Formats: sequence, structure tokens, C-alpha cells
Amino acid sequence: MRRSRTSAFVPSRSPAPTGAGGGLLPTRDLAAAWILVVLIAVPAWALTIGQARDMGVEPGTMGMALPLFLLLWVTMMAAMMLPSMAPVALTWVRGIGRQSSGWTRADRTVEFVGGYLLVWTAVGLLAYAALAFTGGLVDDHPTAGRWIGSIAFLLAGLYQFGPLKHVCLRHCRDPLSHLVRYAGFRRPARDLRVGVHHGAYCVGCCAGLMVVLIPLGVMNVAAMAGLALVIFMEKLWSRGWLLTSVVGVAFLVLALLAPFQDWLLPGLQGSMPSMDGM
Repeated sequence: MRRSRTSAFVPSRSPAPTGAGGGLLPTRDLAAAWILVVLIAVPAWALTIGQARDMGVEPGTMGMALPLFLLLWVTMMAAMMLPSMAPVALTWVRGIGRQSSGWTRADRTVEFVGGYLLVWTAVGLLAYAALAFTGGLVDDHPTAGRWIGSIAFLLAGLYQFGPLKHVCLRHCRDPLSHLVRYAGFRRPARDLRVGVHHGAYCVGCCAGLMVVLIPLGVMNVAAMAGLALVIFMEKLWSRGWLLTSVVGVAFLVLALLAPFQDWLLPGLQGSMPSMDGM
């Protein structure tokens, strides 16, 4: 009986979403799934870029009230995280489609997506508090931005080598066992719990990377694009483990340079420096 429950969610010959062994989805379904990801991610990026262009890069919360910040934050996370979490999410949603139909299917899918976004909304609350705190410090003590930036890069670099990062990244790179575990979750709110569970692992993978948005600027589109690429490659590239270490070393180097190089800290200054200044 348990075998039949799990097989509806996990194809029999697909050990992982990446690597030589194949994918969690058959080739045809995988192609259709990535087209759907693009159709969702592109508008999210367009909205994020348009808002960032209007707001610029400034310290703190840039005067945004919490509801507006959370709305922009969730949009940003959808743009940055969707490509990297798509294999697991689409496999689970495909399983929902096999087991249910009509409004039941739609409700379960909304539950799953809602659970995932709920986790990132909670992270947004922490990000808002951190930005408000660091923005206040920079307003009162402008030179403090150099040391805030250095500490942020240091924490991000150390996190790349930490055990929590590797545990969460292992889950995101090879989620087959977790998909089997998810299939054993019982109702009510099973899909909500799955979304929250997977979202928590995604946060664990990306927490250190998110910290560098404090010195780089939370609305810095170039920084967001770079981090999104790192997140994608860490999870889906066969040599993602190596990239994790390289990025960690780079952050540690930036931690040493930050107190002496203001151009590394656009998110802790009044405005972005000019290209001549860089």
C-alpha cells in the first residue's frame, strides 16, 4: 500500500533532479515544466527590475512600509528561487495532478506554493528588521557601514562552509528520499506542510547568500541576478559543491576588503557610486 502512495509522486527510474543519472521528470514533461517556469519567472524578474529602477539602491528599508516590502520581497524570491527549486516543486505538483482533479488539484497546488512562500515571507520579516537596524546605524554613523558590510560578507563566507549549508544543499541536490517522505505525510494540510518543509531547506541553502544583500543592496538587480545564478548552479550543476566553496572564499576576501573599498557597499551608502569612481 505504501509503495502505491509513493510511486504516484516519484518516478521509478529517476534518482535525482541533476547529474548523469537523469531527472525526476521524463524528458517531455521536463521540457514543458521548464517552459512554465520561464513563463512565471520572467514576469517576476520584469516586475522586480522595474521596481528597482524606480527605487535605486539605498541603505535600510528605503522608506518602505512592511507590507510593501514583503510584497516586493516575495516577488524577488519567486524570481530568484523558482528556477532552482523547480525540479522538486514540479514533481510534487505532477503527483498532485495524478491523485486529484479539478478544484481539489488547484487547492492542493495553492497549498503547496503557499507553504513555500510562507517560509520566505517569514524570512522577509527578518530581512526587514535587519535592514531597518543597519540602515539606522548607517544614518547615525556613516562609517559604520564599512564594518557592517565586512561582517555581512564574513558571515556569508563562513556559512558557505558550515554544516547547515551542506545538509540543506544535499537535500536540494538529491531530493528523492524527501519526496518519498513527503508522500507519507498525512492530511490535513499535507501539501502546505510539504511546501513549508521544502521552503525551509531552500532557506537553509540560501541564507548566507541572502545576507550579502545588506551590503550590496536589497534592490540591487545585478546582485540579485548574480545570486540567483549561484543558487541555480549550486543546486543543479554537477560541480555545485565546488562552486559553494569558491563563493565562500570570495565572500571571505570581500570581508577583508570591505572596510577599505566603499564601492563594495552600495547598499550601505546613500547612492550607487559612479563607474568612474569604481
